[in-house]
Amino acid sequence: MSRVLVLNCGSSSVKWRRYDGDRALDHGTVERIGEPGGGPADHTEAVRQILDGLDLTGLAAVGHRVVHGGRTFSAPVLVDDTVLAAIKALVPLAPLHNPANLAGIEVARAALPDIPQVAVFDTAFHHTLPEAAATYAIDRETAERYDIRRYGFHGTSHAYVSRRTAELLGRPYEQVNTITLHLGNGASACAVENGRSVATSMGMSPLQGLVMGTRSGDVDPTVIFHLRREGGLSVDDIDDLLNHRSGLLGLTGVNDMREVLERRTAGDRAAALAFDVYCRRITGYVGAYYALLGRVDAITFTAGVGEHAAPVRAAALAGLGRLGITVDDARNHGEGDRLISPEGAEVSVCVIRTDEEREIARQTRDVVGAT
Repeated sequence: MSRVLVLNCGSSSVKWRRYDGDRALDHGTVERIGEPGGGPADHTEAVRQILDGLDLTGLAAVGHRVVHGGRTFSAPVLVDDTVLAAIKALVPLAPLHNPANLAGIEVARAALPDIPQVAVFDTAFHHTLPEAAATYAIDRETAERYDIRRYGFHGTSHAYVSRRTAELLGRPYEQVNTITLHLGNGASACAVENGRSVATSMGMSPLQGLVMGTRSGDVDPTVIFHLRREGGLSVDDIDDLLNHRSGLLGLTGVNDMREVLERRTAGDRAAALAFDVYCRRITGYVGAYYALLGRVDAITFTAGVGEHAAPVRAAALAGLGRLGITVDDARNHGEGDRLISPEGAEVSVCVIRTDEEREIARQTRDVVGAT
């Protein structure tokens, strides 16, 4: 088995990448799906365009990112009609993402009926969460009836980055405890103990946890009731507020950390506050996960903000020296996968470029190779 095509269908875009073994051949992105005057009308048309434009000679499998696997999927699986039906049944848990993921699978299955299709789930890496980490303290019967629990997301990124961290340290993956910080427009933290996710900041949905580009992250549930009762906002209005008009966007009017940093440097008070709120939330999760793990070998930053925003990395870990966590300023302003902690630091601090598509390809090869 050699060549794998990875399809990563987001809410308004489709990323694709082809691999020959572990070597990336080419890649592309179709954007502005469904937008007036933008790209293709829907994900079905977008994936058809991608497949029509590729030379698929020698293709052995197609790997698909699926955001939500619920309780059903704890590992990547070969897609058949039963699997497809199960993914459709999970749409209420990820109404913005699973339909797009399904469209990619259905088009690829129709266009390539003899090629194995593999579903790789964002939530699967977090199936190792202890029950105490996955359980919300609400009425048990209600939680079971409506599948309410912590699922966690960005699993392919956390899996890839934690494995790469062990490689960077030159240690066996199964012997390393890492706190991974995926900081992009969406953001999440994960405590990885000996290769297993044991805590993660996102919950039943990607809304919980860290401050993000447009999402609030952690918020007192009473805010929702207050907005409904006192502000007269509908459930959909509140959903839109917390998911699309909060986070950095809500605090500053922009959702791009680069612009927030520029405004902060120029003396913008709103940007300075947003930066402090953003970094303080990360610091809190790092401290909590340090306590849960007991021993931390590395803290790793990844994704757009994590890989490129040196001020965020420095501020998020400032004041944690007593835990053995420090950042070397010169290394922090370097490039590429690297250590940014001082030589001989008790806890290694790393920056690693995430590669979710490569992880999806790896898991796809594992599934097809085992069948």
